[in-house]
Amino acid sequence: MSDQRKNNDHLWRSKLSDNEYRICREKGTEPAFSGEYWDKKDHGSYCCKCCGERLFDSTSKYDSGSGWPSFYRPVNRHRVAEKQDSGHGMTRTEIVCSGCLSHLGHVFPDGPEPTGLRYCVNSASLSFSEHEEGEE
Repeated sequence: MSDQRKNNDHLWRSKLSDNEYRICREKGTEPAFSGEYWDKKDHGSYCCKCCGERLFDSTSKYDSGSGWPSFYRPVNRHRVAEKQDSGHGMTRTEIVCSGCLSHLGHVFPDGPEPTGLRYCVNSASLSFSEHEEGEE
């Protein structure tokens, strides 16, 4: 995706709902236990709401108890970029879609094995595509 499209405010406002825009483009956060996917258990892929890039698979999703969809790894480490976030009086690691720079959430070092990571993602940053177990 070109830099011009990544930063095209008009494009994102026309494509996303107000809430999706606030979360994806303005780095907002949805309330815990309110998003569409926090407790979803179906087999499938979680893709970027903005550009459609496949980011996470249901096989790496787990119940972290946090109220947000949580994954212990992305489908490809190059599809999810990390940035230091010093907002809200704390230092965290923000995660964004590498393709379009959409804000996804944050990654924390308190997840399960095999990675020990918790990719804590806003449902509004994702779309879901169902597939049969074992299908990629």
